[in-house]
Amino acid sequence: MVWYRLHWDQDNTDRPTALLVNYVSLASAMYVNGSLVYRDPQLVEPLSRSWTKPRYFLLDKPLLRQGRNTLLVRVSGLAAYQPGFGTVEVGDPAVVHPRFLDGVRWRYDLQMLDQMVTLVFGGLFGIIWLLRRKDSSYGWYALSTLLSFVYGLNYTAESIWPLPSTDAWEAVNAAAYLAAGSSFAVFLLRYVDRRWPRVEWGLLAINLVSFAAVIVAPTPSGIHRGWWFAVGGLIYYAATFGFAWHAVHKRRTDHLVLSACLMIPLLVSIHDFLLYYGVIRSDRYLLAVTSPLTVVGMGFALAYRFAVAMRRVEGFNLELKQEVDAATRQLGDTLTREHSLAIENLRIGERLNLVRDLHDGFGGSLVGAITSLERAPPSPVGEHTIAVLRELRDDLRLIVDTTTYEQATDLASFMATFRHRWDQRLELANIDSQWQLDGLDGLYLGPARSLDLMRFLQEALTNVLKHSRARHATTAIVCDRGRLRIAVSDDGVGFDEGRKTTGAGLASLRARATRLNGAFQRTTAPGQGVSLSLDMPA
Repeated sequence: MVWYRLHWDQDNTDRPTALLVNYVSLASAMYVNGSLVYRDPQLVEPLSRSWTKPRYFLLDKPLLRQGRNTLLVRVSGLAAYQPGFGTVEVGDPAVVHPRFLDGVRWRYDLQMLDQMVTLVFGGLFGIIWLLRRKDSSYGWYALSTLLSFVYGLNYTAESIWPLPSTDAWEAVNAAAYLAAGSSFAVFLLRYVDRRWPRVEWGLLAINLVSFAAVIVAPTPSGIHRGWWFAVGGLIYYAATFGFAWHAVHKRRTDHLVLSACLMIPLLVSIHDFLLYYGVIRSDRYLLAVTSPLTVVGMGFALAYRFAVAMRRVEGFNLELKQEVDAATRQLGDTLTREHSLAIENLRIGERLNLVRDLHDGFGGSLVGAITSLERAPPSPVGEHTIAVLRELRDDLRLIVDTTTYEQATDLASFMATFRHRWDQRLELANIDSQWQLDGLDGLYLGPARSLDLMRFLQEALTNVLKHSRARHATTAIVCDRGRLRIAVSDDGVGFDEGRKTTGAGLASLRARATRLNGAFQRTTAPGQGVSLSLDMPA
């Protein structure tokens, strides 16, 4: 406790005189000419905190005396917390009162405004985080602002309730500042989608130590609070400069704006640190003046993220519409294809029923007729009839084979029974047959094209069997690079290429080649056999 006595001479007492005491820390009682004009509620521990506002008095008779007047001030404070007594001004109320209002505005009103803005933004971002837990940056910013609010009470509170002593108040105030700086650093990390586990665990450890010190040893923690303020300030500066470096390199609009809005408060905070540590002298802390910049930066960041999210939603809606349209078209194509397949399956079913009827009825009759004629006495007419019936039987087998197979049957499976049947017929005619089948596994032509191809081969081999008088016949079917090449050749008598033929076999071969979209070629000469070839798409 310290007493200050000041004197001034008053020439005229007819008009009121203004008295302004701009600064007293921590609590005070003031007497003018022995009369009490102001007293804080607590002049002993727990001390009141009247340092946040200047004190203004309008003095008049009889309190104000002609000649010498005395101001007696009792200042109660603790040596560790910068107790002191500022300047005193006595004069015309029209001059002194505006200075009082200016002091209140700078030292109290701006701090209170900063507190309210901090509390509102902390609540707003806290609600956003509660509604959207996965975006943890909002939660960290809310925690940072709420801790800053606790620290900011140092500039607005006039009582330390519910804490028991000034030491405890100062210790809690320093721990809140350190925690606010740490949570703000984590907020900036989350805002740029970064996680630094070691740094974050280190910050947690430092804060646990500071709060443990508040609980276990509040007096030493309060007295040496400057160390906690220094650590918190270094964390705040490192986080802000790191974020600014990231913003400059990444060039994201919201990062750049927020970084610019954070740099100005950072520079102003240097003034407040110098004032706190006694490097410079003043009665005004200025950081609260820059709080609107932080509000602008965070408001822009929030609005920017909202706009980006809305653009994503709009883009997603457009993409969803496109995908729905594509799925609708695909579903329509699928239904059309299924309808076509159903019709095709119906046709195949009818065709299979017809083929089975032919096989069971007409086929059985053919086999019975051939068997009866083979058992009858030999005759030229009978042998010719048997040959015709056998051709009909072979043709029926071709139709049955290519029709009753499944759609997914490859050409190799069709050729297996065809080759076996013709090997037997050529062997009975004393013709040695050779086959070259390459690349037919997995080649699907479908029943219609397979039947045309089988008929082409059957017609070509029938010519070898009937007309060539050959001893050897070679059949090659090769699939290569999307082309199917068929060649049937023999070493028979051949014929003159320029000679006109009257049979229907050659015309039938050309017609089937055209249906298969292929190129047909015949090569022959007397005594050199015949070679028939077909080149078609696979």
